[in-house]
Amino acid sequence: MATARVSTGMDIEYETFGSPSDPALLLVMGFTAQMTTWHERFCEGLAGRGHFVIRFDNRDCGLSTKFDGVAVDTNAVITAALSDQPVPPVPYTLSDMAADAVGLLDHLGIERAHIVGASMGGMIVQLMAIEHANRVRSVTSIMSQSGEPEFGQAAPEAIGALLAPPPTEREAYIESSQRWSVWASKKYWDPAEARRRAARDYDRSFYPEGASRQLAAIYASGRRTAGLQALRVPMLVIHGADDTLITPSGGLRTAELVDGAHLLMLSDMGHDLPEPLYPVLFDAISSHTRLADARA
Repeated sequence: MATARVSTGMDIEYETFGSPSDPALLLVMGFTAQMTTWHERFCEGLAGRGHFVIRFDNRDCGLSTKFDGVAVDTNAVITAALSDQPVPPVPYTLSDMAADAVGLLDHLGIERAHIVGASMGGMIVQLMAIEHANRVRSVTSIMSQSGEPEFGQAAPEAIGALLAPPPTEREAYIESSQRWSVWASKKYWDPAEARRRAARDYDRSFYPEGASRQLAAIYASGRRTAGLQALRVPMLVIHGADDTLITPSGGLRTAELVDGAHLLMLSDMGHDLPEPLYPVLFDAISSHTRLADARA
């Protein structure tokens, strides 16, 4: 692992897998999730398919720059966004987070990369393609949505579990990982694995303070409808029919907006990346990147 000071002024923690001579594939993780949520076996599997894989911590998460003590009225931002009114000032937007990712590519000397984002990370890679199209070979948007609040609406129990304040004591936090089952792939839910991942995340960087600012960034960034409609970058949309956190209409709408997008709806996937589905995901992502490179 290493740290890069990127052009946005952020220190971004990152790790690479595979050969730098292979086409770069940048992985962008979601809301409050550290880069380790892209499991090492996931990264190694994609590297084994001929990619130079890069994972990193978003700002306000993991070991990257944190905005300690910076206040935001998240409720006011959400209320304004849902009524299509101007939102109050926020510390940063998803566009700023997309610029962090582009800055990391600059640091690594990568001119263009395939980009893969999950959940909020899907929103970020969509904006990378919209705002920095010359840096993008292809886009894969996983379990995400278009910024239109009428699509992909969370089930009440899922959003309640996501936004519930986490326990601050280690063992209680680890046990609270059982909340994740409400949005996880039902067929593959593993309580013991959830506890292991919660322990890893807590010990690496327990930082619930970043959640309010990242949530504000999501809502303040608004609709990507026009940008996605104008997009000419190859797009793969992957979504789980079992997803209760960003429900399937989020993925369906994203694919509908992007001309020529390919949609892969997985019946046994929720709002997670279960290891039994890795072979399917590796095949889909690698086929997409190869086709994009061949067409280029």
